[in-house]
Amino acid sequence: MGRHERFADVEGLIQDGRVHKSVYVDPAIFEREIELIFGRAWLYLGHESQIPVPGSFITTRMGRQPVIMVRQHDGTVAALFNRCSHRGAKLCTDEGGQVKRFVCCYHGWAYEIDGALAEVPLPDGYPANYVKGSGLDLVRLPRVASYRGFVFASLVPEGPSLTDFLDYMATSIDDMVDRSPTGEVIAAGGVSKHAYNANWKLVIENHNDTLHPRFVHASSIAAARDQDDQVHSDGAGEIAIRQMRQNGAPTQVWEDLGIWTSRYGHSFMGDYHSDRTLLVQTDDPVQIEYRALLDARVGPARAADILSVNRFNSIIYPNLSFMSRFRQLRVVHPVAVDRTELYTYTFKMVGAPEQMFRDSIAFANTVNGIGSLVLTDDLETYERVQAGLDAEGGEWVDAARGLGGDVAEANGTLRGSTGTSEINLRNQFAAWRRYMTGAAF
Repeated sequence: MGRHERFADVEGLIQDGRVHKSVYVDPAIFEREIELIFGRAWLYLGHESQIPVPGSFITTRMGRQPVIMVRQHDGTVAALFNRCSHRGAKLCTDEGGQVKRFVCCYHGWAYEIDGALAEVPLPDGYPANYVKGSGLDLVRLPRVASYRGFVFASLVPEGPSLTDFLDYMATSIDDMVDRSPTGEVIAAGGVSKHAYNANWKLVIENHNDTLHPRFVHASSIAAARDQDDQVHSDGAGEIAIRQMRQNGAPTQVWEDLGIWTSRYGHSFMGDYHSDRTLLVQTDDPVQIEYRALLDARVGPARAADILSVNRFNSIIYPNLSFMSRFRQLRVVHPVAVDRTELYTYTFKMVGAPEQMFRDSIAFANTVNGIGSLVLTDDLETYERVQAGLDAEGGEWVDAARGLGGDVAEANGTLRGSTGTSEINLRNQFAAWRRYMTGAAF
């Protein structure tokens, strides 16, 4: 098959234990993904804490569609296409803020926060009653729903409910929220943005790829191991050192952890990480205070159950990856077949000791910051993969590790036969094929 020769049917691109390289490098396939995956699936928009009062808003995008998420006067959340209905200008360019009305910079058309056209300049130049009932309101997204404060939207009016779509992955969101001593988390600490010159699928494949850390992150592992434990910082340095050393865990640690998948391409990694900042230590006053607060809200037994959940990365396909225990959330924005942007947010547990939020920020800088020794390894790898796939030398990408050994769990998930199984890749591409062919789940 020639370098840019395509299958007539996308069914043929996904086979047992392998996928055709064109799903990463073919611009025409990318365009179909924007239409059929990002144009149909539930996509993460933002968190309700980012729009706390009526008129507060954030801007984002769904695939290529610019969107405004805005708090309504009745407390509900609406999502509007970010496009003036007069001459089509992008209405809002700020990342967030608060308004009484949205006003277009081009000709001054004004809209209420629910999208209703409110005012046009020099109205005498228009037919009578043109402002009201003209069909020129901002267009609302057809479906918006929230789960425990996390807001999702879909560009199509019909499809599975958000609850059905999240399926068992809702428990990863529960894990993030339940850990708060008040049962509430808020987006805090701003947003970190970075981009890489490779396909969007590579990052969400990599987050639950347990075989790569000891190779991709070898240099930071070595540097962390060489660090003298007697050299201390304000705590941020110790968090970084522990995480980088954790990536160098023995092979058996990776083999023994769990990779679970559920419908719609979702997956999560469990049984990983021994960072002491996540455990309640009898000699750690911050953790003792935190545990006392959590016990007071839910009782010691329930608190023990909450803290016993051990998850690392959770993927809600196609655009969300988060770490519930570390309160890190990453949103994937595809730009082109070989260009992707990633936005990372840190969340704060309301009512928890302030040091825990500072630790979350330190962890974010270690694994998600643009100066991170860990992240930069990954970005370099994605671009090397993209360059290799766009060259001659083979047509297929292998994803057969653990094939045939998946184990069905009572909760409806599938678990990989080992912790290094590539079950998450196969599950994502099973969902990819359904979206791209219009098949039901």
